[in-house]
This record gives sequence, structure tokens and C-alpha cells, in this order.
Amino acid sequence: MLLGRERELEALRRLLAAARAGSSAVLAVVGEAGIGKSSLLDWTAEHAEGMRLLRARGVESEAHIPFAGLLELLRPALDGLSALPPPQAAALESALALRPAQAHDRFAVGAATLSLLASHAEAGPLAVLVDDAQWLDGSTADALRFALRRLVADPVAAILVVREGERSLVDGTDVPVLRLEGLDEAAAVELLRRRAPEVGGELAARLHRQAGGNPLALLELARAQPPEVPLDTPVAAVSSVASTYLRRARRLPERTRLALLVAATCDGDDLALVARAAAGLEVGVHDLAPAEADGLVELRGGRIEFRHPLIRSAVYGDALPELRRAAHRALAGALPDREADRRAWHLALAAAGPDEAASSALAQAGGRARERSAYEVASHAYGQAARLATDRRRRARLAVVAADAAWLGGLAERARSLLDEAAGDAEDDVLLAEIEHLRGHIAIRQGPLDEACGLLAGAAELAARHRPDSAVVMLAEAAEGAFFAGNAAAMQTYAERASRLAAATTGGRAAFFAGLAAGMSRVLSGDGERGAALIRRAHESIGHSGELDRDPRLLAWTAFGLLWLREADAGEALLEQALAAARARSSVGALPHLLTHIGIGQMAGDRYLEAQVTLDEAVRLARETGQLVILAEAVARLAWLDARCGRAQAARERAAEALALARDLGARVFEVWALTALGELELVEGDVQAALERFEEGQSALDRSAIGDPDLSPAPEQVELELRLGRDARAAALAARFAEAAAAKRQPWALARAARCRALLATDDAFEPRFAEALALHRRTPDRFELARTQLAYGARLRRAGQRLRAREELRAAHEAFEDLGARPWAALARAELAATGETARRREPGTADDLTPQELQIALLLADGRTTREAAAALFLSPKTIEYHLRNAYRKLGVHSRQELAAALARAR
Repeated sequence: MLLGRERELEALRRLLAAARAGSSAVLAVVGEAGIGKSSLLDWTAEHAEGMRLLRARGVESEAHIPFAGLLELLRPALDGLSALPPPQAAALESALALRPAQAHDRFAVGAATLSLLASHAEAGPLAVLVDDAQWLDGSTADALRFALRRLVADPVAAILVVREGERSLVDGTDVPVLRLEGLDEAAAVELLRRRAPEVGGELAARLHRQAGGNPLALLELARAQPPEVPLDTPVAAVSSVASTYLRRARRLPERTRLALLVAATCDGDDLALVARAAAGLEVGVHDLAPAEADGLVELRGGRIEFRHPLIRSAVYGDALPELRRAAHRALAGALPDREADRRAWHLALAAAGPDEAASSALAQAGGRARERSAYEVASHAYGQAARLATDRRRRARLAVVAADAAWLGGLAERARSLLDEAAGDAEDDVLLAEIEHLRGHIAIRQGPLDEACGLLAGAAELAARHRPDSAVVMLAEAAEGAFFAGNAAAMQTYAERASRLAAATTGGRAAFFAGLAAGMSRVLSGDGERGAALIRRAHESIGHSGELDRDPRLLAWTAFGLLWLREADAGEALLEQALAAARARSSVGALPHLLTHIGIGQMAGDRYLEAQVTLDEAVRLARETGQLVILAEAVARLAWLDARCGRAQAARERAAEALALARDLGARVFEVWALTALGELELVEGDVQAALERFEEGQSALDRSAIGDPDLSPAPEQVELELRLGRDARAAALAARFAEAAAAKRQPWALARAARCRALLATDDAFEPRFAEALALHRRTPDRFELARTQLAYGARLRRAGQRLRAREELRAAHEAFEDLGARPWAALARAELAATGETARRREPGTADDLTPQELQIALLLADGRTTREAAAALFLSPKTIEYHLRNAYRKLGVHSRQELAAALARAR
């Protein structure tokens, strides 16, 4: 059926050639049933000379079997499992039931799939062919989507065949699509001449018009006597072919139709299983002979194959409901014990109403799927088990478990729907608390944040009497959400309630979460000294307990609290420990939150290059995992970093995205960050009025939320801008209010900025002690940028006071710091001030590191710091060849030829 497909065949040839040349290529072939997709896939397999081959086919009835498609696809490559990083090998072996099951992050299986494909391709180019990808079980689809989008430089050609109009793993990706249209009239006439020579030219042309050029429809309509509709009537090819198949099936003997129904109901092509099930309905395999003679099925080698999937679906859909249920019941009885999951689904489909046996079997299947990280499959099994349950309490419990599995599988909308079902049946406070907790947890990641906080607080009240430890965690999450939402009063309320509950418990987790929430709440309200002490105490307790290695939920929280300290000794080692643990376990879902806060910490110090890489990865992973709140946070911070480093266009684009997200989600703190990014950009570009408007807009947002934390205030920038406009009185009023807030907080970062404001406002005989005070305070924090800003302001003031030599010292230090950070617009301001003193600062040439993409830079940094190629690949969920590909690009752009030269070049850029 490849007549008239020259364009499509050429595209497939190029795909295979790219893989043979060492590049990765992925293509989705999309079209309606019968259009020739499978034929193109078979042609590809035949012409993949010199390539290794992995093939799988989605089966509609196996969509609820955990990783059924992935096992079929990867089976020939499983001897390479030993080459994978141990955590990835464990995740994949568990998913494929090759070892005792142990649940992992859903992306861990995708990372392992990528590694195994890359390893298998090391021995030679690889073709990965997947037919009917729209019917892959959801967990297989997730794993393949994760793996295929990360293939870059491995010799792998992947072709995914998808039926038009069906959901599949291709949705929402940038995979190129080859869309198959019907054959033109000449090709259609030639096809009929070869395959149905009895059809004359005029009839062939009319059939072409009716079938729309669909090859299968052409051939089936050609053999249909008489035609079912007038030949000049255009109809959908799928419906015309299906009706033709039905017409043929209905002519068969009754016993044959029943045996054919059993075969259509069977989730596989095992003829022995079909025979056992058919016997339960008092028919046999021999009754299939008329269907085989008619060309609907083929029996060979102990297997039964339908000529086309449309025949299976047409036969099944045409049967009476009671006959379909009988066929499912017969198949459930015929399946062996080792096929418990398949039996469970047949029992469920055999049920005409609530059925406790079927519900119990499906719940057990859901449990096995969850243990293998097949969360989508588990969610469907638990959800159907809930609907079949006869007991209301059990129905509610199963719906909650189904919702939790859906959320772990990245299916937020399904999770919410299941929680609605559960809430309708839940009666006890413990279960209601779980329902509201999960609702709130989802909303914390996807918004709206005000709703999330209310849900979590309500859940905590329900849980407080029975499970106070859990209630503390819920309140801590609510406090986090309240901070994101900019609701300082609510944050304090949640933290105080968590502390009261934790005091009545003995658990270390409760004390950690309560202590951290209380510390952050106190910092936000202005009691910085007490808040910092609480944060330190909480982190010391959890850092020494070993729980970081056991509880992924603690990973991001270890970073979250430390950022509030803004101190040089704030526990960077603990952050790196958390990151390493998350990467080792392939906990991709935990990484966006963790990376964002690590990136913020790097930006708050002197590691702008690393911060760019870290925040970029956070943005990419937040998009991929659908964590919109974290995406808003990471994009806002990256926009701020772009503004400082002079990437104006990127800063404006990211700030606009962050503002849109933050306002939609109710994340007012991230809105302030995005406005601050725009304000700093306008400031260094010299548009004083525009910068002031941005900062005022940000301050208004803080005032509306009653946030008094001086660390979030743009007042120091406003003071500077008001002075430039000659409005000294307004500047003094802003500085006084800020100084009061900083004094109440008693943390060096805010106090240093307040001292700078006082220095800017001081008279000529009083400014030097103020600047000296500010510089001393700055040196108690890791923030080199703020130190350099104060040095720049001090140097400028000394120059205007006629103290050129002393001005040069401060301005040189500022210039060097800005250059080291990569804050080039600020470095330019420092050079201009130096020039005004009569000294010309040597402008550094832009580092070639600026030419690297974020991923090239990330890989270069890892390898320069001593990671091997395989270690970097495992950490970043890429293949070793992709790492090498990006490394070669980095070498070329940096003009280096070894790891040692790479490290030296990056050291200069840092």
C-alpha cells in the first residue's frame, strides 16, 4: 500500500540516514485508520539495514497493564541494564517487574529508559518503532516521552505511529509530525488495478472519491457487494471500512460471531487463551473457521490476528452488552494466576453494577501498579475499583488513593475529579483531611494560591485531633503558600498553629516543619533575629537525622528555609546534599522547587554563572512537570538575573511571563520579583522615571499584602532614584521607614542596605562613617552584588567630594566585582565613574562563556568540576553522547581542547 507515498518514504529515509550518521531523530506519523501508517512502519523496519531494531505496538485492551508497551519495546535491550546507574536500573527493573516492586518518582523510569536506549545504541544505530502509540499504557507513554525528547546525539531514529484524533504521548511536545493524507486518484487507481483488477477505471475513480484516498477503505469497498452507500457519497473512511467489516461479520454463523467476540475481547493474541475462554461460552476455536475464510482473522503459530484493529473494535462494539460482559467473565476465568492484573480488568468489565470481588481485584491491581511507579495505570485501577465498591467508606478511600496516584502521575485534573468523587462518600475527619490536603497540595503547585492555603488550613483542622504530625506538615505547606501569595498575616497564623500542635508531638518531622514555618513567619513579620534562630535549629535537627535520604518532601524545604538567612554560613553543604539525593533518585518532580531555591541562593551570593544554569534547569523542569507556581518563581528570578547581567530582551520576556503567571496564580511575591527585575533593568538603562514606577508598583503590591519584610522592599532603589530626581525629602522619608524595618529585623543584609540609604542622604561631613558601616555589614553576607553597589555609590560620593584616590579604590573594587559576576551594565557604570576620576578601567572582553547555551554551560560546569561524562549524564537525565555533543560545542566556542583548559576558561568567566 505504498503507492503514491514517495514524499513520506523520503522522509523516513532521511530519518534513518540521520541515525546512521550519529544523530537522533524522532518523527510522529499521524493519520486515520487504514491510511497506511503501519505499512510505512513495516517498510522502515525492512529498510533499517545495519541498524538494531526495537519494536512495540500499543494495544487498546492493554492500556491498563503497567508498562506493557515498555516491556515489549525494551525486551531485546534488557541485557544492558547493568550499564545503567544503579538507581535508574532499580527503577526500570521494578517498573518491568524484573525485581520486587518499589515505587519511584514517575520520571525515574523515563530517565532509565533514556539511559537504556542510549546504551543499546552504543553498539550501532538503533531504530525504535512504535505502532498505535495512542494505545500505549499511560506509564509507558510517560517514560517514552521523557526519553525521546532528550535524545540529541545518539544514533537513534524513533518513529511513533498515531491514529488521527486520538490522545498520545506526542501531544504537547515538539516532535515533528508527518501527516498522512489520502492517495491521489492516480495512485488509488493503480492500487486497485494491482489488488482488485476486477474494478474498472470509472468505478475506481468513484471509489477514490468515496474513500477519500484511504487505501484500506478503497480495497474493502471494492470487495463489498453491493456498495452500502451510493458511490458518489463521500463518507469518513473509518466509518465506511468499519461498516464493511460489520456487514461481513454479521453474515457469519452465530457461533462464529460469539467466538469472534471472545477473540476481540481478549487483550492479546494468545489462541490458547481464546480457546479456554470460548469453551466457557460453549464455543470453540474451530468456530472461527468461517471468519478466517472471510479474511477477518488469521490463525497461525498458536496466535490469532485480526486483519486490522478496526475489525476488533467493530466486532466488540456491535455485540450486545450482556454478551460483552459474558466474554469478559469467560476471559477472567480462563486467565492464569500470574495474569492477576488482566483478570481484574476483565472482572471489572464483566460487572453490570457494584461488584465487591471485581473491586477488590482491581484495588490489588492498582496497588501492584503503584509499586511499579505506573501511577496513571494505578489511578485508573483504583478509580474503577472505587466505582465498583459496595461499601461507601471503602469507595471513598479508594477514590482518594486513585487521586493520589493520579497526582503522582502528573494528572492534576483527574486527581481533582477523583477527589470530588471521594468527598461525596467520605464521612470521617481523617479521610476528609486527606482529601483537602491533596487538593491543597495540588493547588500549591498549580494555583490559585489563596485557595490552596484555605484548603490546607482546613485539612489541618480536620487532622489535628487524630494525626497532629500530619496536621503540622499541612500547616507548614499552607505557610509556604501564604508566603508565595504575599499573605503575611495568614502565614503567621498557620505557623503559630503548627508550633502549638508540634509541641504536643514527639516526631522530628513535625518539629522540623513547625520550626521552619515559625522561623520564616517571624522573618517575614520583621523579627529576623528570632526567626533566623528558629530556622537554624530546624535545619540542624533534620540535617543530622538522616531523614533527607528517606523523605523526598524534605529536599526542597531544606533549601527554602536557608534562603531566609542571607548569611555566608547558611548551610550550602546541606543544599548540595539535598540536590545530590534528588538527582541520584531521579526525583525529577522534586527538582524544580529545589533547584529554584538553590539558584536563588547562588544569585544571593557571588555565583551568577551557576545561578543562571540552575534557574534555567528549574524553569525547564517546572514546565515539563506542570508546576506552574514554581515556574512563576523560577522565571521571575531568572528575569531578575538577566536584568543584572544586561540580557535586556530576555529579562523583559521572562518578566512578562512571570507577571502573567503570578497574577493568574495569586503569587504576589513573584509579581514583586518580576517588577523588581524590570525596575533594575530600567535603572541601569538610565530611565529613572520608568524604573521608579516599576519599584513603586512593587512596593504597592507589598503594602496591599501587609508584608513588612525589608528584604522584599525596593525602598533602597527608590531612595537612589528619588535623589537622582532631586526629591531629597521623599528619599529621606523612604529611607527612614526602611531603616526602621531593617532595625526590627536585625539581619545584616537589610541593615547594610539601610546604611547605604543613610549614607546617600548624609551631608558631606557625615557620609563616610555611614558607608563604612554599610560595607562592614555587607561583608557579613555572601551577596557580592549588593556590596559592589555600595562600593559604587561610595566611590561616586568620594569623587564628588574631591577625594579621587580614595574614590578609585572603591570604584575599582566595584568594577571588579561586577565584572566577575557578569553584571556588565553595572560594570559599565563603575567604569564611567572611574573615568570621571581620571582613571581608565580596562574593560574585559565579553567571555566566550556568554556564547554557550544554558545546557552547554551546565554541562561544562559539571565536567570542569570533575564529573565524568556518565556522571553528568545521570545527573542531568541525558545520554553520555548528548553530554559529549554539548561538550564539543562548548570546547569549540571557548577555544579549548581539554578538561583542564575548560576548567581554566570557566574559572575566568566565573
